[in-house]
This record gives sequence, C-alpha cells and structure tokens, in this order.
Amino acid sequence: MEGRAAKIPGLYAGGEAQVNSWCADFVQSGVRYHRVMGGKANYIDEHCQLINHGEENEMQMFAYKIQRCRQALSIVGGIFTCGFLYLLFYWKPEWNVWANCTPCSLEEADIVLLRTTDDFKSYTRKVVRWAYLSPGSDREKPLFQDQGSVLYKVTMYPELKVRYIEAQKLRYAWDRMEHMFVRLGGLDDNLSCKDIHWKYGKGLCEEEENVRRLIVGPNSIEIQISPIWKLLFKEILNPFYVFQVFSVCLWFSESYNEYAIAIIIMTVISVSLSVYDVRQQSVKLHKLVAEHNNMNVKVSRMGKGWEEIPSSQMVPGDIFQITGNKQILSCDAILLSGSCIVNESMLTGESIPVTKSALPQESASGPWKTSSPEDYKRHVLYCGTQVIQIKAASGTAVQAVVLRTGFTTAKGELVRSILYPKPTDFKLYRDATRFLMCLIAVALIGMIYSVTIWTISKAYAGDIVKKALDVITIAVPPALPAAMTVGIIYAQGRLKKRGVFCISPQRINVCGQMNLVCFDKTGTLTEDGLDLWALSEAKDHGFAPLLEFQTDAFLLWGPSYAAMATCHSLITIDGTIQGDPLDIKMFEATGWVLDENTEKFQSTQRDPLSLLVKPGPSIRAPVDGILVLQQFPFSSSLQRMSVVTHVLDSDELILYMKGAPEKVASLCQPETVPLSFSSHLAVYTQQGFRVIALAYRSLGSSEDISLRKISRESAEMNLTFLGFLILENRLKVETEPVLQELRNARIRSVMVTGDNLQTAVTVAKNSGMVPRSSKVILVEAAPATASTQAYVSWSLVEEPRQNYGAIESHVIMEPITDYHFAMTGKSYEVLLQHFYHLVPKLLLNGTIFARMAPGQKASLVEEFQKLEL
Repeated sequence: MEGRAAKIPGLYAGGEAQVNSWCADFVQSGVRYHRVMGGKANYIDEHCQLINHGEENEMQMFAYKIQRCRQALSIVGGIFTCGFLYLLFYWKPEWNVWANCTPCSLEEADIVLLRTTDDFKSYTRKVVRWAYLSPGSDREKPLFQDQGSVLYKVTMYPELKVRYIEAQKLRYAWDRMEHMFVRLGGLDDNLSCKDIHWKYGKGLCEEEENVRRLIVGPNSIEIQISPIWKLLFKEILNPFYVFQVFSVCLWFSESYNEYAIAIIIMTVISVSLSVYDVRQQSVKLHKLVAEHNNMNVKVSRMGKGWEEIPSSQMVPGDIFQITGNKQILSCDAILLSGSCIVNESMLTGESIPVTKSALPQESASGPWKTSSPEDYKRHVLYCGTQVIQIKAASGTAVQAVVLRTGFTTAKGELVRSILYPKPTDFKLYRDATRFLMCLIAVALIGMIYSVTIWTISKAYAGDIVKKALDVITIAVPPALPAAMTVGIIYAQGRLKKRGVFCISPQRINVCGQMNLVCFDKTGTLTEDGLDLWALSEAKDHGFAPLLEFQTDAFLLWGPSYAAMATCHSLITIDGTIQGDPLDIKMFEATGWVLDENTEKFQSTQRDPLSLLVKPGPSIRAPVDGILVLQQFPFSSSLQRMSVVTHVLDSDELILYMKGAPEKVASLCQPETVPLSFSSHLAVYTQQGFRVIALAYRSLGSSEDISLRKISRESAEMNLTFLGFLILENRLKVETEPVLQELRNARIRSVMVTGDNLQTAVTVAKNSGMVPRSSKVILVEAAPATASTQAYVSWSLVEEPRQNYGAIESHVIMEPITDYHFAMTGKSYEVLLQHFYHLVPKLLLNGTIFARMAPGQKASLVEEFQKLEL
C-alpha cells in the first residue's frame, strides 16, 4: 500500500475484524489505506484519520481536494435538474464531496468528510481553514515557551500559518510533526506537576497569549440564535415536506383544491409551531450561557504584572486570581496555590460543597494526572461552578492556571451535549423506516400497475403520468410529517403543564416504547436525609453492646467519638454548617462545633482550609479541640475518606477514616477486625440500614512527619478498626406506589446504587421491586490471578455458595422460577472483561446492582439498551 503513515500509540486496540471493516470502508470511499502490523488499528495514513477515539463523538476523517472540472459538471447538473441535484447534495453532504472532489492526503486537503462510527454512519462536510500568525519582533524566538506542547507543533516555523477545521464547536489543527489533526483547547495531559508550576507559574507574555487565542479561539460559549428565515428554510427542506409540496402541486393540477388547501393549512400550522419551538429553545439556551462571556478576571502577564481582562480573552496557560465572593468560574483551571470550596451543583446536581486543593509541586516526570498523590479532579476547578470560599497560603493570592477554554470545558461539553445529542438507534425508528419502505414499495407496484392499465386503455400521456404519481401520494401519506409535528407539540405542551421539559421533542414518540427504568437508591427510592441510628464499636475481637442514638445513651470519649467529630468535609457558610447530609448527621450527634478561625494555630504544613472542631457548650471532653490538618476527600472509586488531625497542645498526628465496611476492613490490621465482621455487618444490611465503618491510626509526632510529602496510600494502611456507624434510610412514601404502577404498565424497574449490596437487596424487597416470594441470586466474579483463572460464583441469599469456573459458568442460567440476579460493580467489571457472553443473559433478570461507580452505571445502561427488550 502507498502512503506515509504515522503510528499513534494507544489510538485503538480493536481486533482484526474491526481493522478489516474499517479498511473496507476506506476502500469503498475511494481512499487508500495503510495497515499497521500486528492486527491493531493504531494507525493514521495520509488519506484518513480517526479522531476523538473512545468518546461519544468519535469520527473518521477522509481528505479530499476540490476539482474545478467536477464543480463545473455539478453546476451543469444542477441547472438541468432545476436545482434538484443541489437538494440531494443538501440531504447527502457526502454525495456533494464525492461529486466535486477527489481523494488526497490530509496535508493537502481542502475539504474533509467526517463520518461517525456509530450505527448511523452520518456524514458532515467541513472546509479546511487557515489562521495566519504574526512573526513578532524576534523571528528567532519560539512562539511558545513550552516547546513540547501541541500548540508549538502546529505553529512550527517558518510557515507561521495553521490549518484547522471546526466540527461540533471543537477545533482541530494540523500537527506538522505527527502529520495528523489534533484537538485544541487545553493544556497537554502529558505535562508533569513540575512543568505546570514552572512553565506556566509566571504567566504568558502578550505575544504568546495573542497567538494562543488566534489558534485556540476565544474563551466563550456562544449559542447563535438562528434567524427565523433560516429555521424555516431548514424545516421546509425536510424530505417529507418536499414530497408534500410535490403532492400539493399534483393535487392542484387534478383539481383536488379543497384537500390540497387543507393540507397546506395543516402544514403551515405545523411548520410555524415547530420553528417557534426551536427558536424558543435556542433563545433559552443562549440566555443560559450568555453570562459566561461577560465576566472580568485578573490575569498575570509576564513582565507586566496583573491586569484585568474580559474572560473571553483567556487562553490555556494563563494565570488568574480567584477572588471568592461567589465567583463563577469562566474556564476549567488547575489550582496552583491556596485552597477553595466550590459548589458543583451545575455539573452534578448535588449542592454539596467540594474542597479543592492546590496541585503539588512534584518533581516526578510523569503526567500531572498520575503524578498527583490525590485524585486529580480535586485540583481542578470546573467552568460554570461557583467558588464559595477561598483561603490563601501564607497570605498570597489564590491562583490557578487555565486548563481548558470555550466548548472544551466541562460547561462547554454540557452545552455541546444539548446541541449535538448522541443519536439513539431506537427500535421504533427502525420499524418506522421499514414501514415507510414498505409503503414506497406498495406505491411503486401500484404505479407500475396503473401505468400498464392506462397504457392499455390508450389514455393521454399526461393523464397517465398524473394518475401514476397520484398512486404514490395515496400510498405514502404526505400529511404524515405535519400530523406527527402537531402531535409532538401538543404532547410537549401537556408535559410542560406538569413541569416536564424536553430538549429533544422527537424523543417523545418513543416514550411509549419504554420498558425499563433504572433507579438510584439514596435520595431516589429512599429519603434524601439519613438518621443516625446506632454505633457498634469493636471490642475484644468482637463487638460491644449497641449504642443507640435514639435513646439518651451517652457517647463516651474515645477514637470513635473523635472520628465522628473530625472525619468529614463540612464547612460553615454564613454561620450555617453545609456539606454531605451523612456528615452533618454524624457531626451533630457529637455535639461539637466548627471553628474555621485557625489563624492562631499557624503551621507550615497545615492545609489553608484546615478546620478546628471544639466541644460544644454542653459537652465535656478531655481535650480543648482537634485541628484537622489535611483531608483525603471521599472518592467513589476508593469508597472512603480520611483526615489527618492533631489534638491541641499535642504533637501526635492521628488519621481517622470512614467508608465502605469492606474497603475499610481491608486497610486495617487483621487482628483488629472482629472475627464476626461479616455476620455482624449482614445483621444490619439485611434490615436495610446503611452501614459505614470507622478506623484510625497514629502517624507519630508532627516533628518527624511532613504532611506535604506523605501520600494517601502510605497514610491509609495498617489502621485499627473501630466499628460500625449505622444509619437509617427510610423509603419515600411514593416509592411503592410508583413501582407498583410501573409493574402494572409492564415496565421493569432496576436498582443501580453505590451502596452496600445486602442493603440494596433489602430495600428492593421492602419497596416491592423484588417480590417477597422471589429468590435473589448473588452473582460474584473474580479476575484471573497468577494461580487461578477467572471464575463466576453464585449463591442464593442465605443459602450455601457454589463456585463454577469459566467453562462451567453457564450452569447459572438453569431455569429457576421467579428469580432476580444481584451483583456488585466489581463483579460487573469482571463479567464485561472475561464473561461478556453471560452479560446479556444476566441482565435479562438482573435487578440489583450495588457498589457501582459512575462509569459502571453508564456502561450498564448502554448494555441494557443493547438488549432491545
């Protein structure tokens, strides 16, 4: 095969069949291709490329060059067909490219054709543009201080011009070194923590800032409000409406005036309502993001100090100040100094304050996301979120470096998902298309029959043509799009009255096809708040008598008491404690108070947002207070959080942890975990209680340990198990009636939660999701190890467990009357990797999925959609 090729490590890891399929697609499009040895599609050749691999907007890019001769022939064809050829090109942009262009290398392309890799294989035509850069006063000086960045590679001397395309609000520039298009909009992920601090810590010079803005584009999320004439033009060019215009003209020629006028009136009404609805949605979305582009920020300019600029002029690499005072962030940024608390409800829907800490200045050479000792998201401030509170270290301003701008930010991606929703291949759509094809086939048969009969009857040619075409308008109803549009708008109006809004009205038609609903547990099936029920402390290789909080029992001072008072992420805003409801309940049970005024407890290694917790007025304790020096925030993937503390007037550092019982127990010294751990835990989870475990560890003297150097992994090990904190989470009043209504409508319900598996099973039975008489089969899967192969195990609840290897795992599908499968996220992940052939069968009766991470929840929904139940 001809052509220069450049490998892209990790671009794709598909199998041989996938590579052959793509190569066949390239050949059908008239494009040459290059095969990479080893059967993997880690390739890009000079004619085609894969972009956004693994994302929802993954696309294949094909390169074409405009041919003047072909353009002239297309113009002639358009004239002879009275513009119908251009209408076909509007409906099929790929036909336009194939008719006017010839395949070429990506480096020479004038036009690129983007094709989605989903089942729809939709095409988009994009023009390659040029951005011309100013060389500046010093031609020999590089434009960028970071010469390993993507921006440097796309602006290499001496050309001083950049080739790029824009697709779905994202910009892709030509990389001169790798010979491929790369996505722009943010700092490179391969930068280390040290690189970010040293290369960008002093800000950008004015010349580099101007070049970055020219290449990346402005930091704005602009939603253009299309004029009404444009929306109307787009609506009436729909193939159905074009067919309707043709039908109306035919009816007028046959004197079907009344029927034609009625159809025209219906069409005008439906088109007007549709255009009005689209226009209103566009205006609302524009207003929603308009404030993003109208803010001022202070940025650092190399050699000029701080200056205030509009947020739309910010570029990746800029250093700016965070002032607090409910500041709305206008970009994604990495926190470089200080700490702050933000409200991320715009992204997550939960108004729980989140603590952000500065990116450490590590000397490691690895990427900053992996070099960071904590979850890297704890250092990232997301666009559109609100800064509630800031605290600077050593009196300096809180500073951050711009990570991503515009539509590449978290808020921009959210807006893009609204503008360009992921196409869904609903079975209803496919059936509707098949039905339409059948109508067209019947119409063609009828047309042929009519032409034959009228020809035999020796009718006039004009009458034959009219009657033949009339058969098509009878078999394929031209009023169908108007009727469907009116029905959708009417349904949307009814939904609005009930407070239900829809950004994609076309999806309303498929709501009647819904056959499965996935529910979260906490806050959805159960109440939002939790009530503290009891504390079960570990004692003498067992458990002490239960201490119930509903009684007047007194909680004695000890490690468990200290863990409840300190192991949380609560803050005070305007004198009110805010944070996770579980943390609030736990802290209020201690009777202690928060005091954020910690200036008098200065420490060179404490976190700027450290907290002081003190006994309340009515509480007697042997200590005056505990200072929380450092937080290791809760992570859904780690299933735990911990804090490093020290008692006032003491040098000892103590770490307290709370989290999922199984995870906490795995980090504790085995001799401190009671032998009855599992059975004792099952007693409460089977009653539907939510259980979290507590543990602690002495880290030694504060003089011997530097918190800035200690990692989370080394601190959270060899802990002492303290016991269980048991919380009651009641079902919502409306849960059982709603689930019963779904069952009556033959709609299946499934629970997907991050809580304990046994607790989820109990809630499922109490809510009626799983009938009391049904059997619940717990499915567990383990990956392969050095000594064992991957296996699947199953057990009926409260029955002996049975194990089966990979070959015998099919026996779990033996018929059992009325049963439901339950599994954890860990088992689900193993099933996807090692036993994927079992996944569809398990999902057919899978009802309870516990300890599921957010990514696993999304994957589960996609697997359910593949079943086409």
